[in-house]
Amino acid sequence: QALVPHMRQRRSGCIINVSSVAGRISCAPLTPYCATKWALEALSEGLAGEMKTFNVRVAIVEPGIIDTAMARRVADEPVDSPYRQKDRFASLFRAALENPAPPSLVGQKILEIVDSGTWQLRHPVGPDAVPFLQWRGGITDEQWVELNGSDDETWYRGLQRDFGLDTRPKKQTA
Repeated sequence: QALVPHMRQRRSGCIINVSSVAGRISCAPLTPYCATKWALEALSEGLAGEMKTFNVRVAIVEPGIIDTAMARRVADEPVDSPYRQKDRFASLFRAALENPAPPSLVGQKILEIVDSGTWQLRHPVGPDAVPFLQWRGGITDEQWVELNGSDDETWYRGLQRDFGLDTRPKKQTA
């Protein structure tokens, strides 16, 4: 709020909000996290429209699964929950972190946005960001809800079919 009046007066500026792919894909068990990111996406989109007439660019950076403490926590979290989705998402994060996307990708994207001088609202970041968005965009809302509420085998098969990723928990060998 403090910067916006100065940017309006100068008739230039760049506001960058770091959201997440979760700002466009809501899924159990990350519902509260997704809700905060959806709110940030709405705020940014509205602000972009308001500030456009003042030549102020607003951009949203949308990382996928990035190698952060939060992602590691989701991947390593012991699952003791009535919601089976927690284990499924832990295995998805573990699979993504086998070939981790470094946090520096987010910083590089922010520099690219600032230096470019051009405007684009959303900027997915990381090797899985665009595929996640395409995966979600390729099915109806009802199919998405059904997939998220399905049994484990249906979930893993759907993820492999729609996303090309086998995230079934690895069986322990003796």
